[in-house]
Amino acid sequence: MSRPDSASTQRPPRTYKIIVNGQERTVSTEKLSFEEVVSLAFDPVPTGPYVLITVSFRHADQKPAEGTLTAGNTVEIKNRTVFSVTATDKS
Repeated sequence: MSRPDSASTQRPPRTYKIIVNGQERTVSTEKLSFEEVVSLAFDPVPTGPYVLITVSFRHADQKPAEGTLTAGNTVEIKNRTVFSVTATDKS
């Protein structure tokens, strides 16, 4: 008697359609970090000693459902979670 192949019994990863700076993106994780959201917004990511990046979100799958995402933190997402990412140069 053969055992079912574990790969055939696994579900495909769930995907989420989110909005980053007005552009629809598809991701396959239910949490996104500050760094992941910034990477989705900018290619390449702006760098420099005076660059400040701000990430705000709304329609998240958590409480509060809107707010600001800071470096080192994550947000639980759902379809149509919206992110606004800005980079400013403080010089």
